[in-house]
Amino acid sequence: MPTTSCAPKRGTAAPLTIASATSALLLSALLSAAPAHAAAAADGSDDKDNAKPPATMSTVGGERLGRPGTQVSLKAGAPALPKGLSGRSWLVADAESGDVLAAHNAHWKLPPASTLKMLFADTVLPKLPKDREHKVDPSDLAGMGEGSSLVGVKENLTYTVHDLWLGVFLRSGNDAVHVLSAMNGGKTKTVEEMQAHAKQLNALDTHVVTPDGYDEKGQVSSAYDLTLFARSGLQKADFREYSATATAQFPGEYKKDKKGGKKRESFGIQNTNRLLTGFGIPQYKGIAGVKNGYTTNAGSTFTGVAQRGDRVLLVTVMNPQKQAPSEVYKETATLFDWGFKAADSVEPVGALVRPGPKGLNSGSPSDEAGKKAGERAQAAVSPGDGGSNGKWTALGVTGGSLVLLAGVAFAVHRRWPLPELVRRRSRG
Repeated sequence: MPTTSCAPKRGTAAPLTIASATSALLLSALLSAAPAHAAAAADGSDDKDNAKPPATMSTVGGERLGRPGTQVSLKAGAPALPKGLSGRSWLVADAESGDVLAAHNAHWKLPPASTLKMLFADTVLPKLPKDREHKVDPSDLAGMGEGSSLVGVKENLTYTVHDLWLGVFLRSGNDAVHVLSAMNGGKTKTVEEMQAHAKQLNALDTHVVTPDGYDEKGQVSSAYDLTLFARSGLQKADFREYSATATAQFPGEYKKDKKGGKKRESFGIQNTNRLLTGFGIPQYKGIAGVKNGYTTNAGSTFTGVAQRGDRVLLVTVMNPQKQAPSEVYKETATLFDWGFKAADSVEPVGALVRPGPKGLNSGSPSDEAGKKAGERAQAAVSPGDGGSNGKWTALGVTGGSLVLLAGVAFAVHRRWPLPELVRRRSRG
């Protein structure tokens, strides 16, 4: 197995998994899996206590979403749900209408791992101009957990905000998260803002303890909340671009050149989202983000967004119990496939609610009301909610080559239209 050129990880992390890029369009960067983290369960209890979902859970988005087990309402002729799904919790939703097509323990509070970085980005990214520069103080990197995933930020070197966000999204770098948190006023302030933003999004299952998703007592989220974070983040152009970037160059250290001067080197980094890069499994046609994660307690977690035709779906999978390699990506891809086939032949079992009190009050479709209530929950988004004019395009991948799935922007009439959804293969 080749050695990685990317930054090392701290402590006794899980082994790196690496490979060369599979397409000429990719830079010669390497991919690493996120590391294992602390051994204590996120809520401080033994893991066996969390083996089953609670009998009752939150009903935000609909009464059925608060029930344990799988929730789906198939019409005649609808494809059955895939067999063999092992995620403790998962959810399939239309990204724009907000209809929840199917879910399994949607509101089960579980450790989120680095998928919590979606909330971090959605909270902090709009506050820091991407061209702002920051010289890293040693204190910026203090307090990172043992085994943290790192992009390779170095003390006393200067980085742009743009550089640091690439480190967050591509390498899930906790070092980049800690520096950005310092720039935002510190970890405590950032955690408070993330918690407040989660509440504003009606992501009420989420309790934030760290901005990077590292396992800490009490830090939990849910498949429902993670999907809300992704949906909100995707309204922001920078969030979309960073989460869809497959490879990039990250600033390294200064080296002496032949003339005796110093020149800053860079090294390649590659997104740890395997459905985006096609490492170990096929690239998923139409994938355009969003974020993966892994810790000892959370297991593997993933939220993805993909387009097929004029439909955009969000899928979140938390902690598959199968131990097969890349299982979280395989189950996500299977649910995407089902969702694209079944979207017009199921009754929604709930809805992704809008931000704010009105969204919370209107987002509870009952079994009888079904889709109509889901539509009420997704009334037109105001400009302040980050809506767009409904015109967008998306790029997907087939066989390692870019394929334009929607080459011409088109007008759509959706209750929460996503702006231009661009898949970036490389970004300097």
